[in-house]
Amino acid sequence: MSNSFSKLRSLNVNDRVEKKDGLTYLSWAWAWDEFKQHCPDATYEVVKAPSGLPYFESEAGAMVFTKVTAGGETHEMWLPVMDGKNKAMQSKPYTYMVRDWKTKQSVEKTVDAYTMFDINKTIMRCLVKNLAMFGLALYIYAGEDLPEEAPPEPVDLDALLVPIQQAADMDALKRDYIAAVKAVGNNPDALKVLESAKDSRKAELMGASNA
Repeated sequence: MSNSFSKLRSLNVNDRVEKKDGLTYLSWAWAWDEFKQHCPDATYEVVKAPSGLPYFESEAGAMVFTKVTAGGETHEMWLPVMDGKNKAMQSKPYTYMVRDWKTKQSVEKTVDAYTMFDINKTIMRCLVKNLAMFGLALYIYAGEDLPEEAPPEPVDLDALLVPIQQAADMDALKRDYIAAVKAVGNNPDALKVLESAKDSRKAELMGASNA
């Protein structure tokens, strides 16, 4: 799972997010689709209360929980049901006071009671947050703008160098070099070694043709 975590953590999802009232939201449908492509065995569960309802209620408000399992690992996540101002919603409406800085007066605000629509939205947001425990969009929850690049994966350079070093002609050298570059991806150290081997073999082939 560690390899999948690094890949998921390095994905840039900025073009898939929406911002509202200071919070960043990632489409749950896209997030689940992307996660399943990296972790085909993944499953999720909406944790239900003893009543059978998909949320837990208390005087403080309502909370939802999800569980995601992938690669033999299970992570749990929770999220309170909130309104558009990120205030915890309860089973009944309630009011609170805020200061209007223009009039310098206290103003009463109302938080509506939650509905099943609010519960449903919160569950799917909780699922997306749950997926972040596996690396997907984790940088957003860390307050960062861009993900860190995944570390280069180890490659068997010896196996890639042999065809380059033994290329019979320029066409074979070009073909084997391109294939090796694709195999190492963005590994800068490996790319330097491949380029050096290519240049050396190119010089040998040109020297042989001029002999």
